[in-house]
Amino acid sequence: MAILAQFLLRLAFGLAVGMAVTSPQKVFSGYYRNHLYVSLGLATLATLVLGRIEGESASAVLAAMAAVSSFIGAACWLYEAKRAGVALLWAVALFAVLAALVDGGALEGRPSPGHEVAAESRLAKEKPSYAESLSSAAIVSSGLTLGFPLAAMLLGHWYLNAPGMELGPLRRLILAAAVVVVGNMVVVGAGFAGEIGCRPTVPLDWLLFILMRWSFGLVGVLALLWMAWETLKVPNTQSATGILYVAVIGVFVGELTGLLLSAAGSFPL
Repeated sequence: MAILAQFLLRLAFGLAVGMAVTSPQKVFSGYYRNHLYVSLGLATLATLVLGRIEGESASAVLAAMAAVSSFIGAACWLYEAKRAGVALLWAVALFAVLAALVDGGALEGRPSPGHEVAAESRLAKEKPSYAESLSSAAIVSSGLTLGFPLAAMLLGHWYLNAPGMELGPLRRLILAAAVVVVGNMVVVGAGFAGEIGCRPTVPLDWLLFILMRWSFGLVGVLALLWMAWETLKVPNTQSATGILYVAVIGVFVGELTGLLLSAAGSFPL
């Protein structure tokens, strides 16, 4: 349940940032209004999950504030209050990432069934001091990796309803998504190096999950973003949006796998 809450909060954070950096002068207000309802659902479900796990904790309160900000933000975009709408997008992002950071400690040092090797590795060697900072950085990089491709895919879908919009915002979102994926690769790469250093042995099944996490959830996503970028040169927004759908599936699988691996280790993976 803690992993589900982390996933929901990171996704709400990244989606809100992805929308906030998209120009409201070039994109219709309906894009922001409709997809703030998505962040509303994500933050509300995270609040319920955290409430069940921890009761009235700080992370649950922050997640609830993200949900409230999403609702008010959607109302602002309904009435074309663009400045207030952008400010509330940033508020959603802030509350969601703070909730994820506060709750992040719940995933550290908690072995999952069948991951005794990871537990032994923590006992064999003291956890380095930088691991906590790396875990916090991973929450931010993972959230952006989840949210930017989703924001781009939703924007691409919006072009099907409003074909007259400029393609510039979609191109910039795809480029930004590629940048945050590379940044996430740096963070989890450092985590992988640290985890290898802590483990007395490296089991084959663990390496296979790492391979899936990197091949489909990171490198594969970069390839798909490049394909979507090239497709927009045609231009064919419908095909680019379809490619972005697959990229979203890739980041979902990759980040969920990373969360499961991290929960059984000492470093973000």
